[in-house]
Amino acid sequence: MKNLLLRLTVFCVTFLVSIHISSAANVMNTLNFNSAYVWRGITFNDGFVAQPSIDVSLNGFGVNVWANMDIDDYNNTLEEDEFSEIDITLRYGLDLKPLSINFGCIQYLFPAGAHGTRELYLSVGMNPVENLTTTFNLNYDFDQVDDFYSNVSIAYNIEVMSKLNAGITASGGYAGNDASLGTDGGLNDYQLSISSTYSATDSLSFSFFVAYTGNFDDKVLPDQDVDWFGGIGINYSM
Repeated sequence: MKNLLLRLTVFCVTFLVSIHISSAANVMNTLNFNSAYVWRGITFNDGFVAQPSIDVSLNGFGVNVWANMDIDDYNNTLEEDEFSEIDITLRYGLDLKPLSINFGCIQYLFPAGAHGTRELYLSVGMNPVENLTTTFNLNYDFDQVDDFYSNVSIAYNIEVMSKLNAGITASGGYAGNDASLGTDGGLNDYQLSISSTYSATDSLSFSFFVAYTGNFDDKVLPDQDVDWFGGIGINYSM
């Protein structure tokens, strides 16, 4: 546990120092502790993980660094208290009422030795009615996979009381032939989640979520080890 805390501290401090070079930027620091690592319906770890991230944006441009640290070893298949993945995202965002558009490039790095890869992505969101957000994401892996994954989500968020918000989200994904874990491309995964955020101050907030995920078709995404998972998060903006 001491090793875990040391690595998380070094990760966060290193990027916090670099951020202060540009005081005009909007900065969000996040540290999540989740009961599992699930991505696009795929179980990467069925045990506890820590996922720190830092996001810096200025004049529409942004950079995000996100990492996954495995606290549990997934039946001895992973190294405990080690970073198994680091993602670096460069993006540009446009606010074209009623649409919100983001596009950019994601670099996936795997310190344990697996081949990294890169994706181009486009995200388009809109608010058709108050408190309701719909989002379409399209990701194309132009490196190791050479195929695409797309996702559609709908989220409803409300203010429960002062400083406390809650929401429910439903999403579904579609994977191309080479982007799926199975033999076919097609409808890949779905996820239903509830979440809540408490804003302790203008800069500090706490969040939690509970989610259920599953597959549409075994030939596209074989059954995975995790369906229910959740987590808590600490968010600090600068």
